[in-house]
Amino acid sequence: MSSRALALAASARLDARERSSRRPRRFCARATRCAAAKPHVVICPGLGNAGTDYDAFAALLRARGHGATIADVRRVDWLRNAAGAATPAYWRGTLRPKPTVNWYLDALANACEEATRDDDDVALILCAHSAGGWLARVFIDEHASEAIVGRIARLVTLGSPMKPAPRDVPGVVDQTRGILTYVDENCRSASELTRDLGIECVCVAGKYARGAETLDGVASAGAFALGQGYKQVCGRAAVDGDGITPVESALMDGARHVVLDDVYHTPLGADDAAGRAWYGSPAAFERWVPLALDPS
Repeated sequence: MSSRALALAASARLDARERSSRRPRRFCARATRCAAAKPHVVICPGLGNAGTDYDAFAALLRARGHGATIADVRRVDWLRNAAGAATPAYWRGTLRPKPTVNWYLDALANACEEATRDDDDVALILCAHSAGGWLARVFIDEHASEAIVGRIARLVTLGSPMKPAPRDVPGVVDQTRGILTYVDENCRSASELTRDLGIECVCVAGKYARGAETLDGVASAGAFALGQGYKQVCGRAAVDGDGITPVESALMDGARHVVLDDVYHTPLGADDAAGRAWYGSPAAFERWVPLALDPS
C-alpha cells in the first residue's frame, strides 16, 4: 500500500473514532432512561459452542428478570472459519476478523435486532463467552449499526481470552492466527469503550485449576496438560485458569474484574455435582451476576 493510501486509511479511522466519540452523552442519557428496567442480555456463544448450549443460562437470566436472547450459532457454523486458512494472511499470522467471522457478527446483529424489536428504550448487555468476548469487540467497533451500539450499556466477558498470545515465547502458536492481535491493536480498549461509547466492561474469570510447567509424575499429568494449553494463550504454563483461559488473559486493562474460584470454562462437560460448574451454571451464576449485571 502506498504512503498516500496509508495516510488516507489512518485518516478514515481517526474520523470514525472522532464521530463515535461524540456519542457518549446521548448513550448515557439512554442508559439513564433504562435504569429502572433490567437490561436485555444478548448471549454471545464461545468458539465451538452452539446457541443451544446456553439455554439453561438464558433461563436463569429470565428468572432473574432479564430478557435474554442467544445469538443463533450452530456448532457446524464454526467450520466457516476454515476459509481463513485459504488466505496468505492465515499462514503469516496476520489474519483479520473480517470477512472470516462475518457470519458470527451477522448472528450477533440479528440477536440484537430481535432483542430490541419490541422495546424502543431497552438497554442491552452483551454477555460474551470465551472467543465471543473479542468477537463482541469487533462487533461493536466494526459491524454493529450506530442504533444498536447506542443501546449497549455493558460488555460482560466470561472466560474470554482478551490479550493476544506473546510472539517471542518458543513453542507458542497464535491460535487465532493474528485475529486477536488485530483486535488488541485496532478495537477500542475497555477504557475507550467506556470513554467513547459509554459501554462499561466487566471481565469475569475462573480459577478452576492451575497448570504446571513440567511433568513430575502421574499425579501432575493433568496439571501439565492444562499448563501446555494455558501456555498457548498467555505464554506461561504455571498459572491459574478455568481449564482453557488463564485468568491473566481474561482480564482487560480498564475493565471491572470479577475472579471466581472453582469455575470451569465451558458448558460442554460442566457438572455442578462433580465440581465443574461453568460460568452459567446455577452454582456459579449468583456469584458473579450481581457484580457484573446489576447497576454499579
